[in-house]
Amino acid sequence: MLTEDQKWELIDNISRKTVRYGEYNATIKDAVAELTVKPLTGIPMAIAVLYGFWSFFGAIAGFFTDGFMVKLFGGTESFTGIIPWFGNQFTNHESILFKLFIGDPGVFTPGYAGDICFEAGGVFTTGLFVALGVVLPAIFAFYLFMIFMEDSGYLPRLAVLIDTLFHKIGLHGFAIVPMILSFGCNVPAVAATRNLETKKERFMMMALLAVFIPCGAQLGVMLEVVPGYVGMIILYLLLGFFVFGYVLNKIIPGKSPEMLMDVPPYHMPRWNNVKRKLWIRIRGFLKVALPLVLLGVLIVNVLYLIGVIEYLANTFEPVLISWFDVPGETVAPLITAFMRKDLAVAQLGAIEMSVSQLITSVVLVSLYFPCVATFAMILKEGLQSGLREGIVFLFSSLVALFIVIFAWGGLLRWILVLAGV
Repeated sequence: MLTEDQKWELIDNISRKTVRYGEYNATIKDAVAELTVKPLTGIPMAIAVLYGFWSFFGAIAGFFTDGFMVKLFGGTESFTGIIPWFGNQFTNHESILFKLFIGDPGVFTPGYAGDICFEAGGVFTTGLFVALGVVLPAIFAFYLFMIFMEDSGYLPRLAVLIDTLFHKIGLHGFAIVPMILSFGCNVPAVAATRNLETKKERFMMMALLAVFIPCGAQLGVMLEVVPGYVGMIILYLLLGFFVFGYVLNKIIPGKSPEMLMDVPPYHMPRWNNVKRKLWIRIRGFLKVALPLVLLGVLIVNVLYLIGVIEYLANTFEPVLISWFDVPGETVAPLITAFMRKDLAVAQLGAIEMSVSQLITSVVLVSLYFPCVATFAMILKEGLQSGLREGIVFLFSSLVALFIVIFAWGGLLRWILVLAGV
């Protein structure tokens, strides 16, 4: 066993043989790297990068959805789209199968489908269009930009820059990674919380991500349903993220350790790596999320046909109207949100509401219980510490969820009233 002095002597010997000393000549790349981690210059740069990300996201998602997918699914005067083709395979528009897979016969008309992509509500209409026509372009745009941030070396610097702010709510800067990932999909974001060091940090981050961060699928649908209010909704949700993060930090025992992170030099991303990462993440969406979207639509349609949705709407309508000022029809999207929140937001677009009611409803869907895939991942992470701790974790998450829904959702209603929206 080496003594302490012998260990340091060994370290010195290794250093003399391996470390090369010379004069350091700073480059422009080094200067930019230094500027991006200093708050005075780094924060404006971070705002510019995130604004560029949002502009890129909206432009690419909108271009593919409106310029290509709407025509592909809805058809044109000279082209029979995917949705009209599916509809024309059914001869009886009043049959149960038609209502399940195509949707409301009063909305669907043979030939050019027009705007029925959202409104019909069938597995092969709303389900396919939301998943492939709206969500897939949004996922593509998000992950493409995210991969460039990651491979260029900017993402670790953003974590260093944000560390001080996150410490105010009991987290450290590395929590920005699952937070940004959550804007693409909550499932990999929850998995990324494993890199946080304490149980307190992991619980807080999973709870806050599941409630306050809309995934890329939701964002894509929001841009279609409430395009003029997406920025305001995200700011309100982010404000809730930090407010309730501060509260959770005060009531949950434990401390947050200091962050130690390797910050690599800036470099140009390799296109082969970008393509491979992008394909892996899109393939994961197609394998996991697409079946869940279609299954969610099918289950909701079955609940409609047997009268469950109508019963729940009548039961919860007094609460929804008195506290949130939204119509009882929003019960159906809330049920759908357990399968896919993006589909729930799409369903809200087909309900007649005022602007303030629509904004409140979209926020409620975001605050509502996480989709089934995220829920399964959160439950899996909680059970890793044992059955008892997993149950406590789940119960605590439910309590926090209901408090957030009623407090933050109800507050928005009065904010909109005072603002005259």
